[in-house]
Amino acid sequence: MRLTQFTDYALRLLMVLASEPNRRVTIQQISEFHGISRNHLMKVASRLARAGILSPSRGRNGGLVLARPPEEVRVGDVIRASEPDFALVGCMAGEHCVNTPDCRLTGVLNTALADFLASANRYSLADIVAPSSPSRLALAPKPA
Repeated sequence: MRLTQFTDYALRLLMVLASEPNRRVTIQQISEFHGISRNHLMKVASRLARAGILSPSRGRNGGLVLARPPEEVRVGDVIRASEPDFALVGCMAGEHCVNTPDCRLTGVLNTALADFLASANRYSLADIVAPSSPSRLALAPKPA
């Protein structure tokens, strides 16, 4: 099993926000820190905002913050939001398979996927970010 780069970026973005709870962080700052395309991060942030995981704001003092405390953001929920078409094999994504009438593999893999996501949901952003540790993100104060 392998998560997409989109989910990797989503988790990185959220970890930065969890480590900077009292300030808005811009996509540009996260992009520069992680060396990730700004445009790609904008897509990630948009999806996470639609899922109610982060709260964006525009303007001079704009940026991103978590929509909920880090303790309430479950890792499995982030994966679900980032991987809406999560399928381990083609038939799970609706592709035609000649084995369908006799195959029980889909059920086995659906169970494995549910177990994986349940295991990930045992952890929150707070669990995967060191307590009271700055993100190492060189956040210069925004110009006045």
